[in-house]
Amino acid sequence: MSQNTRAAALLEGPILRSLLMLAIPIIIANVLQSAYQLIDAFWVGRLGDAAIAAVSVSFPVIFLTIAIGSGLGIAGSILVAQYFGARNQEMVNHVAGQTMLMVLITSAVMGLAGYLLTPALLTLMGVEPDVYAGAKGFMHVAFMGLVFSFSFMMFQAIMRGIGEMRLPIMIVAGTVLLNFFLDPLFIFGWGSFPAMGVMGAALATLVTQSIATCIGLLVLFGGKYGIHVSLKNFKPDFAFIKKAFFLGLPASIELSARAFGLIIMTFLIASFGTLAIASYGVGSNMIQVAMIPAMGFSMAISTLVGQNIGAGNLPRAERIGRLGALVSFCVLSVFGVIVFAFAPHFVAFFVPGEEEVIATGATFLRTVSLAWGLLGVQFALSGVLRASGNMLTTMMLTIISQWMILFPVAYILSQNTSLGLEGVWWAFPISYALVSMISIAIIAKGDWKNKKVIDPRAALAKKVSDEIITEESYTGHQN
Repeated sequence: MSQNTRAAALLEGPILRSLLMLAIPIIIANVLQSAYQLIDAFWVGRLGDAAIAAVSVSFPVIFLTIAIGSGLGIAGSILVAQYFGARNQEMVNHVAGQTMLMVLITSAVMGLAGYLLTPALLTLMGVEPDVYAGAKGFMHVAFMGLVFSFSFMMFQAIMRGIGEMRLPIMIVAGTVLLNFFLDPLFIFGWGSFPAMGVMGAALATLVTQSIATCIGLLVLFGGKYGIHVSLKNFKPDFAFIKKAFFLGLPASIELSARAFGLIIMTFLIASFGTLAIASYGVGSNMIQVAMIPAMGFSMAISTLVGQNIGAGNLPRAERIGRLGALVSFCVLSVFGVIVFAFAPHFVAFFVPGEEEVIATGATFLRTVSLAWGLLGVQFALSGVLRASGNMLTTMMLTIISQWMILFPVAYILSQNTSLGLEGVWWAFPISYALVSMISIAIIAKGDWKNKKVIDPRAALAKKVSDEIITEESYTGHQN
């Protein structure tokens, strides 16, 4: 599909068709991306408890770094989407180059810092001696590969900004398949090829992510998919990099706050014993599954709204937000009803034969699942706010959700009422309901429309030395 055809389809075509055209590939890509963790868990699990623990203790640290990368990716996607909607190809290319440069610098600094601080972090976490070596090797390799993880994450965000999702899916699918075969080779060895244990899993991911990044860069430099960067686009534009960084920073803080909030919830649930933790763990797996379509619709809405804002079509952007929230509500509600009806079976899939865990986990799922439609509304409207540049608002919504509603309500209901553990479970739907209502009120008020991220006309006024023609010189040439 040519760039003009794609732009016309996304900016002028039926909204529902455009929404599904973006959301379905994003959901598939997210499912494939999660396969990395599942594949690592599958093979590392065969090394024993210490190996599993090594990966487990590494995950929170790695997740926090990924949160920062994801936030920068969101900023890149929004800027590309708005300039794409404004049909400003020069600035689309410029944004792509500058955001890639930004993540290269950020990931290199963070990767080096993480590598050097790994021993101190593991000591601070109180890691047992039999876990320490594996965790250290895993984290060292993961931090070495951070530049590739961030770069491919940004490539996906850039392509999402112009509405091109098929190519990233094919790349992710290929690297996931390759990772499945590289994992056992690097972990267990083969013939003269040495076994590297837990570190081998991280190395397999590094190899596949580096391949994905190289393909992504070839695509960007090739210019066949709506973006054509050149070396001049990588010349540092520090004013723009600063703008993009601070646009993405609230999203990074938002993701980190969400992660920390869930960690704190785990501490509260742990006070009820192993059975509660196991039930929560299984239930959380299903919530993560529900989050995949929720995030898919949120990203698709963000892209469409951003493109239409860039094109100056705010009424259509508003309609996209309303329809997107309705579709997300319906899809998540249907999924929630299915999980409610078959809750014990879903829990038993993860813990077959554990009757107490199945019973408690089913209670958890039946308490939260019917409210997943409200979670869908919350994520959909957050996509609208992000697309319009209201990153601080979405950050505050997450902080309110996790730290001012979810945890306090869970604590009060579980510690000060007869509900006990079920009080924790009820905190989730209460949080979904309140935050979705707050989100609806913010969108209805309409202030989000006043946020200005780009000026399509001023954006053309780049220096001639940067080979971007100003409108004035163009007019003079025509005259």
